[in-house]
Amino acid sequence: MKKILHVSTSPRGKAAESYRLSQKIIAALLRHNPDAEVIDRSIGNGTLPHVDEDYAISQASSEDISAQGSMACSEELVRELESADCLVVSTPMHNLSVPSALKAWIDHVVRARRTFSIGAGGKVGLLADRPVFIAIASGGRFSGEQARQPDFLTPYLKTILAMIGLKDVTFFTVQGTGAGGQTLLRSRESTDRELAAHFSTSDELPAVKQDA
Repeated sequence: MKKILHVSTSPRGKAAESYRLSQKIIAALLRHNPDAEVIDRSIGNGTLPHVDEDYAISQASSEDISAQGSMACSEELVRELESADCLVVSTPMHNLSVPSALKAWIDHVVRARRTFSIGAGGKVGLLADRPVFIAIASGGRFSGEQARQPDFLTPYLKTILAMIGLKDVTFFTVQGTGAGGQTLLRSRESTDRELAAHFSTSDELPAVKQDA
């Protein structure tokens, strides 16, 4: 493994619980791959633009009609993803789903004729698979016996990433952050145990076939 791409999407930046969890994931990856380069793509501050008119029109045509604007941004983000052997996404759960910053990144990298093709059998991913780790923080609980809210975040991410070829997706969550105190501490400890168990099962992560 040579490159780890970290996409951080919380508006709270490095103070976010999801960012804190992502750093534990990255640390575990680096223990197995100490020479790997970490590429940080922080988008939670709203600096990533949404797709523009030319981009939207191009998705319904046979060619990309503009190399400027958000199409240029899209190409930069896709190439960044292609160059990475592993993807780590840190994200909060906003209103039961992904925050708008992460949705903007997805709209840029999930692109017809670039990261997926459309044929008679439907949509087919064009990216080579690679390990993807999603670090999620949520104020409430959406899984387990104490779940009190639905989860539209994890099934959406699993589906949309698979659409471009990324199917090796692992989720780690810290839930109930809104409760704070001992509740948050227990949630962190539970996630730490899951991380330790996951990364102790092998000496190294599988090799990744690079995109053409």
